[in-house]
Amino acid sequence: MRNLFLSSAIFSASLALASCTGAQSGDTAPPASATNSGNVVAGDPVELQGTSPFVAASYGTFAEPWALAFEPVTGAIFITEKAGTMKFFEPASGRLGTVTGLPDVAYEGQGGLGDVVFAPDYADSGTIYLSWAKDAGNGETLAAVGRGMLVCDDADACRIEGLTQIWQQSRGGERRGHYSHRITFSPDGQHLFITSGDRQEQTPAQDLTNTLGTVVRLNLDGTPAAGNPFADRGSPTNQIWSYGHRNLLGIAFDPQGELWEIEHGPAGGDELNRVMRGANYGWPTRSNGDNYNGSDIPDHTPDDGFAKPAMSWNPVIAPGGMLFYSGAMFGDWRGQVLVANLRTTSISRITTNAAANSADEVARYEFPNRLRGIAEAPDGAIWVIEDGEEGRLLRLTPAN
Repeated sequence: MRNLFLSSAIFSASLALASCTGAQSGDTAPPASATNSGNVVAGDPVELQGTSPFVAASYGTFAEPWALAFEPVTGAIFITEKAGTMKFFEPASGRLGTVTGLPDVAYEGQGGLGDVVFAPDYADSGTIYLSWAKDAGNGETLAAVGRGMLVCDDADACRIEGLTQIWQQSRGGERRGHYSHRITFSPDGQHLFITSGDRQEQTPAQDLTNTLGTVVRLNLDGTPAAGNPFADRGSPTNQIWSYGHRNLLGIAFDPQGELWEIEHGPAGGDELNRVMRGANYGWPTRSNGDNYNGSDIPDHTPDDGFAKPAMSWNPVIAPGGMLFYSGAMFGDWRGQVLVANLRTTSISRITTNAAANSADEVARYEFPNRLRGIAEAPDGAIWVIEDGEEGRLLRLTPAN
């Protein structure tokens, strides 16, 4: 199948030749708008608020962008758009293009096209993974994940061949929120972790007979992985790695190989958690926030029997995505968490201590608009996408 995979040289050469709201949860977005492709985009300076460590430049706008990821071979940025479209941007040439071969999505509320990630063996296989909200029939939807081969043999267009669904939430729901469906791979490249939100139903997060409100751990083909904590209980419980979660919109491994996730709380109580095998994080029985109607949810206490957040926020930040920074451009930040925030229109910089299960927000940097996703470029620059119908793609480099 290698002959279908576009090499770095072919991709780069072809591009070069062609180019001579704020709800408390923070997860409500406006409707989509069209975005042209085939253009060459130069960076436009962006003025940032307050004292900032960044110089920012904008590279085009996208229709309700949800996730971004760097293609490992060429360094092109692939960006999902919630209504069911995907674009790519080549920083070296400034070229914009489109991607076809995408799934049908349930585009309503918080539902639509979600995450995009590249397989650990992508340089050899060309495999790309996507998540999306899917119509389950009978007025219900659910989160799904699939994989296929990315082929880019045109300067302005790529396609996903053989996209096949490999996982979905164990049951559908009538509500159109809290899909979560963020994706990451274990450091050894052997396992796939997916965040599965509680679908705004709350109580399923404490019920191990379904996968709502969980982190699932799978083989790369979507089958349950050996060594999962509830493997002896059959399907779908044998998929579950941790549970008692709400709406998990960021997941990443730290440099020491520890898994972390960040999730939306209710009215208060956003959480950063170290994700431990078989742990129950308490939702909806425990939260450091309250219900939207003002009724109390008991806070986490040392003796409540649940895993505790490493830190929580009240008022909320409404995280949109996270990463552990590893580059040289902001060398003092290596090993720290960067979170793109919706509610506070900011990036949070956080230090973590896995052994102590603790974390500290050491800085927060203001931006003009809500931030939906964040990624680190091969050169160490930080790229973010704004939320909304004309969300900008921003490149962040050091101010000094």
